[in-house]
Amino acid sequence: MTRWNVARRDLIVYFANSTWYGPAGTDRHITRALSAHAPVLYVEPPVSMLTALRNPAYARSLAQAPPVEVLDERMARAVTTVAPGMTKRGLHHLTAPMVRRAVRGIVDGLIGPGREPVAALVSCRAKPLWGALPARRRLFYATDDLPAGAALLGEPRERLLRDEARTLRGADVVAVVSPGLRERYAAGGHDAVVVPNGCLPAAYDGVDTAALPDDVDLPGPIAGFVGYLNHRIDVSLLSAVARTGVSLLIVGPVVPGYDISGLVSRPNVRWVGAKDFDELPSYLRLIDVGLTPYADTEFNRASFPLKTLEYLAAGRRVVATPLPANDWLGTDLIAVASGPAEFAARVEREVAAPRDSAPRRAFAQEHTWERRAAVLAGLLGINRPAGTGPGSRSAPRAADG
Repeated sequence: MTRWNVARRDLIVYFANSTWYGPAGTDRHITRALSAHAPVLYVEPPVSMLTALRNPAYARSLAQAPPVEVLDERMARAVTTVAPGMTKRGLHHLTAPMVRRAVRGIVDGLIGPGREPVAALVSCRAKPLWGALPARRRLFYATDDLPAGAALLGEPRERLLRDEARTLRGADVVAVVSPGLRERYAAGGHDAVVVPNGCLPAAYDGVDTAALPDDVDLPGPIAGFVGYLNHRIDVSLLSAVARTGVSLLIVGPVVPGYDISGLVSRPNVRWVGAKDFDELPSYLRLIDVGLTPYADTEFNRASFPLKTLEYLAAGRRVVATPLPANDWLGTDLIAVASGPAEFAARVEREVAAPRDSAPRRAFAQEHTWERRAAVLAGLLGINRPAGTGPGSRSAPRAADG
């Protein structure tokens, strides 16, 4: 294992809900920004041998990247291995202990054995992982309403609620991605700070002069969707847009079982598949209006769509379905519409309007990942001098899980 020249006392261990490689999401963006404050070990979701056998694409990604990897002087990533059946009844209780033990070994291997507390543990997972390492600060960062997404995650809701309750009890501080999550935790007696998704406006500085992609031949104006196509997305809204005759560009992977064959068979629709983050400006150059067509579900109402701010950062108009996250942003730069007919009609109005990128890009500058990470760093006490501010040098908490 490659050694990492990092002091244990400075380290943040971040238990992510997504893999490092692949489309960049909340976990990757926030940890990159957080690494400006302290070095971060990014711990991917656990895998078993069955995971690789059932998902050849994931097996290939595992073969291309080592299980523990120093990315640079401020970031490292790791993936832990657990027993098969990690969500099955009778076996699920083994997962958290195996992850905790693996992370202890990974940290010892990267920076050397020791008992000194790390700066912080940040967990986005329901399962109790605080016992992995002693830490001066433990922060639960709810980037989704996991119990509400139990069906998508393949775990019983009641189990997720029990795991989440244990994790909340062991946390020193709680952050949430949306106002809806803050309200849910407040009802259970847990105060939480809203730290929503952000954006990288600088990544889109050259969007209007970016190289044109060679896999799109749609006439303008163009409405576009960028992101994962999964059961969070209401495909009927995209179909309604396509039926108006407006060109529709779709950029992103499709999860197994989510059928878009009828949509992409239309002559005015192009689906170009998953693209790396640094390729997105080329596709956003073509888009006049970005779409956030979320289905009206409990899971989605607690979310904070990353794509909405990315469209604004690229200077593009946005049409989105109603969400508390839109209300939290408090701007009229997001056109809100519900139902296929209303959504499609609003898209027609927006694509007919002239591009006006300046106010949108200016708004996005107020919601950068750097600003979000600074809030998290403050909650962890790592951006204050030693000994000042609550919790900055507190004694390690006794583990609860």
